[in-house]
Amino acid sequence: MKTYVAKPAEVERSWYIIDAEGQTLGRLASQIAAVLRGKHKPTFTPHVDCGDYVVVINAEKIHVTGQRLEKKKYYRHSGYPGGLKEITLADQLERFPTRPVELAVKGMLPKNKLGRKMFKKLKVYAGPEHPHAAQQPVPMEL
Repeated sequence: MKTYVAKPAEVERSWYIIDAEGQTLGRLASQIAAVLRGKHKPTFTPHVDCGDYVVVINAEKIHVTGQRLEKKKYYRHSGYPGGLKEITLADQLERFPTRPVELAVKGMLPKNKLGRKMFKKLKVYAGPEHPHAAQQPVPMEL
């Protein structure tokens, strides 16, 4: 029997909705990344984007263990000398409630064109409302 290789034209995509309320950030992100890559499908092919769309709601209500709210820091650089900025997870959740989930998932995807294409299929919303009702996303339990 020959090895199955998926072609981009024959990939079928589904929409899933995940409620992040009370979920641990890292565990949630790893399962979202697997769905975005398509690893939950028997037709998974590493060099083809065969993942599904994921809508995450209630991202502002994620759970983290220990003292991560105060001790975990996110860094970015402006490109200028002395331009390193840092922000704690608590401040990040207050200012940009969707960003911790987005950054956690992005770090678990491939660092190439394919990973950037997969990341575009992730839709994160701070509250319970989302504009993707027309796609009829299926609730996914993690």
